[in-house]
Amino acid sequence: MVEDRGKEVVVDIQSVEDWLCHAQELVPVAVDKAREVKGFPGRWKMIISKLEQIPSRLSDLSSHPCFSKNSLCKEQLQAVSKTLKEAIELAILCMGENYCGKLRTQSDLDALSGKLDLNLRDCGLLIKTGVLGEATMPSAVAGSSTEPEAAIHSNTRELLARLQIGHLEAKHRALDTLVEVMKEDEKTVLAVMGRSNIAALVQLLTATSPCIREKTVTAICSLAESGSCENWLVSEGVLPPLIRLVESGSTVGKEKATISLQRLSMSTETARAIVGHGGVRPLIEICRTGDSVSQAAAACTLKNISAVPEVRQDLAEEGIVKVMINLLDCGILLGSKEYAAECLQNLTASNDNLKRAVISEGGIRSLLVYLDGPLPQESAVGALRNLVSSISMEMLVSYCFLPRLVHVLRSGSLGAQQAAATAICRVCTSADMKKLVGEAGCIPLLIKLLEAKSNSVREVSAQAISSLVSLSHNRREVKRDDKSVPNLVQLLDPSPQNTAKKYAVASLASLASSKKRKRLMISYGAIGYLKKLTEMDIPGAKKLLERLEKRKLRSLFGKK
Repeated sequence: MVEDRGKEVVVDIQSVEDWLCHAQELVPVAVDKAREVKGFPGRWKMIISKLEQIPSRLSDLSSHPCFSKNSLCKEQLQAVSKTLKEAIELAILCMGENYCGKLRTQSDLDALSGKLDLNLRDCGLLIKTGVLGEATMPSAVAGSSTEPEAAIHSNTRELLARLQIGHLEAKHRALDTLVEVMKEDEKTVLAVMGRSNIAALVQLLTATSPCIREKTVTAICSLAESGSCENWLVSEGVLPPLIRLVESGSTVGKEKATISLQRLSMSTETARAIVGHGGVRPLIEICRTGDSVSQAAAACTLKNISAVPEVRQDLAEEGIVKVMINLLDCGILLGSKEYAAECLQNLTASNDNLKRAVISEGGIRSLLVYLDGPLPQESAVGALRNLVSSISMEMLVSYCFLPRLVHVLRSGSLGAQQAAATAICRVCTSADMKKLVGEAGCIPLLIKLLEAKSNSVREVSAQAISSLVSLSHNRREVKRDDKSVPNLVQLLDPSPQNTAKKYAVASLASLASSKKRKRLMISYGAIGYLKKLTEMDIPGAKKLLERLEKRKLRSLFGKK
C-alpha cells in the first residue's frame, strides 16, 4: 500500500500476517481501556460487546486457505486495526474526561459503534462472497490456456466484492471501476455476478451522493438490458429506488432508470409491481417533459404495463390516454409514437370506458393521421379496430376511415391487414355501412387475403366477406372476382388448423344462386370438402352440399 502524506511517501511493507498479529494485539487493549471508562456506560457496553466479537471474526478470516493471497484480507485487517486504534484513543479521552462536550462525545461514540459494525460485517462478507477462493488458481490450470480467463474472473469477483465491503468512498471507487469494466467487457462481469452483488448495487441506489446514484443506475441499466438478472434485481428491491430516480434524479439518472424500468416491465408481475410502487405518475411525467430517449423508454414502459388488463383503469386515472394521444401527435422520436399506438391498442382492448375516453380526447383523428405516416401500422389499426364499434357511421365517413383501411389492406404488414379486416367485420353492422365498405374497394383486397399463409388472417378475411355478401351489390362484386370461388373453396379444408371453413361455407352459400358459380365450386372440389364438413356438423355445409349435388345430377342428365 502506498500513502501520500504531504511530500512524504510511505510504502506499507507489512505482510497480511503482520497486520493480523497487529489487530489481535490491539483487541485486548481496546477492551481493557473501554472497561475503564465511567461515562456513557450504555454506549461503551455496546462497544465492548462488539470489540469482543472481533477475535472470532479474525480467526474465521485467517483460517481460510487463501487468507494470505488476497489483497482484500490485508485491507480489511488494516481497517479493523484503524478502528481499534480509534477505540483506544477515544477510551483514553473519555477516561480523562477531557472530551469536547457531551453531544460531541456521544456522536463520536456512535460513529465508533458504526465502524465496528462495518468491520464485523465486512469480515463476514469476505467469507460469504467466496472472493477469497478466487485469489489463486489451482496448480492444475497454471500455464494452461484458461489461465488468463480465470484471472479475469478472479479480478472481477474481487471488484464486485468491494461493492459490499468498506466505507462508502471505497465502494464509490469500486463502482467507478465496475462501470468502466462493464463498458469494455460486460460479458465477463455478468458471468461472475451473484445475488449478493446485485443487492449491494441496489443499496447504492439510495446513497446520499447523486454521483454515486448516477453511476449505480448506469451499472444496473446494463444489467437489466442484458436480460440475465431481472429476477434478482426485482427481488432485491430495485423498483422503488428506480422510480424515485425517475421522479427526481439527474438527467442521466432519469434516463438510465427509465430504460431499466422499460426492460424490467416486460414481465407481467413486474409491470404490476411498478404500478403498486407508484411508478405510473413519474413515467407519465417523463412522457410529457422528458428528453427524446427518456420519453421513448417511458412510453415503452407504460405500453408494457398497459398489457396487464387489471391495471388499465389505474393508468387511465393518471391521465395516460391524453398523454399517449399527444405522443402520437408530437412524440420526439418515431419510437415514442409507435409505443403510444401500441399502448392505445392495449387500453382499448376490452374497457368501454377507456374506448370512450380515447374517442372523446380526439384519439380517432390522431390514429388515422398516424396511419398516413411511415411507421408500422399494426398497432394503430388494432386500436381503431377496437374503437369502430363505438363510432357512428357519420364519424367514420367524416374521418375518411374506409379509404385508410383500403390503403392498409393493399400495402400494410400482414398483422396490420388482419387488424384492418377485423375492423371491417366490426363496422359492418348495417346495410348502409356494408354498402360503404363495398364501394370503398375493400372486397378484392379481402379476397386476395384469403390466400395468406396465416390461418388467422384467412379466417378474419373470410368472416368479413361472409358479412358483406349479404348485400346484393357486394355479392355481385365478389362474383366478378375470378379468385373468389377458388379461394373460398380452398377454405373448406376440414383440417382443425383451418378456422375459416364456417365463413367460407356461408360465403359460398350466398354465391350458389348463380349456376356459373355452382359449376366452379364443383370443378374446384367443393363437394368432397362439404361431405366431410357435413359429418363435422359445420353450419350450412349440408344445405350447400345438397344444392351442389342437385346441380351435378342435372348436369349429368343434361349431358345424356
